[in-house]
Amino acid sequence: MSAQGPPYTSGPPSPRDAPAPKGANPLKRTSDTFEHWLRRVLMVVLVLGLPTAAISAGLTAYKASMSTVRVQRAERHEVTARLTARVKSYDDGAKRAAQVRWTDGEGVARTGAALVRPGTPEGAAVRVWVNRDGTIVAPPMSTLDATTSGWFVGVVAAFGVAVGTYGTWAGTRLVLDRRRYARWDAEWDLVEPRWSGRFHR
Repeated sequence: MSAQGPPYTSGPPSPRDAPAPKGANPLKRTSDTFEHWLRRVLMVVLVLGLPTAAISAGLTAYKASMSTVRVQRAERHEVTARLTARVKSYDDGAKRAAQVRWTDGEGVARTGAALVRPGTPEGAAVRVWVNRDGTIVAPPMSTLDATTSGWFVGVVAAFGVAVGTYGTWAGTRLVLDRRRYARWDAEWDLVEPRWSGRFHR
């Protein structure tokens, strides 16, 4: 009794026996490929665009704020004024507007309203900021204000890139999923009568 092994064939394998190309998937749809590449693109945008947007926006805001700091420091100066009336005390302790008087560099007496702590007596010295016209104004921006502004704008820009990237991804997924469900419903309408008809024979 002789054992017979499987028959051997010569020649190239048939297309049916040929290995599938690497990464090939007969169930993979065009929308799946698009979603795959979109995910990669958005990841690159997130990794590169987020720090770029944050740094560029933050530096731009910082430079603009520093320009404002220099202008305000050149146009404003601090003077010593005197209260013209006593400021009443209040329970909340918040500063109140009160009338003050001072003499400018040309010897002209000027008056204006400044925020003063409650309970400050009449005639007390108060430091106020005035512009070139002799009008009481807010203190000039500081370097810390400019730095804070730059950081804030940078963080907002980074957050905007992150939200925009996520919104693009979520919106695209929603559209693709709706198209997939619609396609599945259409295909099921064609297949279901033939498939369920087997059970009615």
